[in-house]
Amino acid sequence: MSVLFLVNVLNFYDRLVLGAVLEPLRREFLLSDTQLGAMVTLFTLVFALAGMPAGGIADRRGRRGLLATGIAVWAGLTGLTALATSYTMLLVTRLGVGIGEAVCTPAATSWIGDAVPPTRRSRAMAWFMMAVPVGGFLSFSVGGPVAQAYGWRIAMAVAAAPALLLVPAVLWLREPGRAYEAADEPVTWRPPPGFWWIAASGATVNFALWAFSTFLPAMLTRYHGLSVGTAGLWMGTGSGVSGIAGALAAGALGDRAKSKLRLTAGIMLLAAVPMWMALRVKPGGAALAVVLAMSSYGLMQMYYGLVYASLHDRVPPEARGRAMSMYLLVTYLGGASWGPVATGRLSDWLARSSGLTGEAARAAGLHGAMYVVPGLAVVLAGILWNAERQGKPRAGASRYW
Repeated sequence: MSVLFLVNVLNFYDRLVLGAVLEPLRREFLLSDTQLGAMVTLFTLVFALAGMPAGGIADRRGRRGLLATGIAVWAGLTGLTALATSYTMLLVTRLGVGIGEAVCTPAATSWIGDAVPPTRRSRAMAWFMMAVPVGGFLSFSVGGPVAQAYGWRIAMAVAAAPALLLVPAVLWLREPGRAYEAADEPVTWRPPPGFWWIAASGATVNFALWAFSTFLPAMLTRYHGLSVGTAGLWMGTGSGVSGIAGALAAGALGDRAKSKLRLTAGIMLLAAVPMWMALRVKPGGAALAVVLAMSSYGLMQMYYGLVYASLHDRVPPEARGRAMSMYLLVTYLGGASWGPVATGRLSDWLARSSGLTGEAARAAGLHGAMYVVPGLAVVLAGILWNAERQGKPRAGASRYW
């Protein structure tokens, strides 16, 4: 579990480090917020599509070699980003990162599903997904200051370096025994009750969180006047502390909750409040805005441990890799892919409509666009409530989907 956790930390470190260097990239390549968001969107589209075959391989073949290969690909392409000389090359390297990272969640969660009994699965998934805030902490608290001191290219190279240790560590692991005999040919399954609502919830939460992680450091720089290094450090520390607290809370509550999905719905509704309050803070009040925004982030991070465990509880062992891949396909094609680019497009439109010019317009536009985050938290609560209403599988019902 420790090695899988570290793999997921690097997964999210390399995924989110782009947000820490967004402002230097914008200035060097003269990019709009729409173009910046499009880099993240390209990554998520490729990630979603590549995840389907990765999930099938995870169900039928060895997960260890698959995971090691994925790490080598995504870290290598993250490092190659440091050599980019054009916007096109930036897009191409992010595409490669998406292909490599697509194997991580299907392979690792399938591994955990076989290794951990249902009574401890919420806690195990919460610990695994604690890598999101830890990876975010490293992305911003390391990436931002390194970019300010040595340039964004060095920050990208530093993000790739841990793979040199993790690839051998993964190859050294021993896989757990499967709860079924892996077949050479894929089996057709029917979706368990509530699956599509759960998948829709993933699209919604990832739309909101990708917009949050991509643009909050830039908003702190433009709207509240922080430096790139300070914004990265505050973002990394805040997301790390609050995200870890949220993951631990999800693990503690999830295995005892009568309904994981209903509990998550209430938490998401609560999460909307501090984020809305953060956006009401006047320019110059960065410290208060960060505290409020990170409170919301910590609550929203509870989603993963609770919902991933609920999904694995409903899916038979022989389909967990494909179930997670299908969930991620809907999540990323339906939500995460569009979060950054739609928020960036909205930011550009609001900037043009603000009546301001230059950096003042860019600041006002991005600040206004960030209201999508609390709005979607409310929508997410309703989706999860409907997922719970679909009910659990009936006794004797087919598990195939």
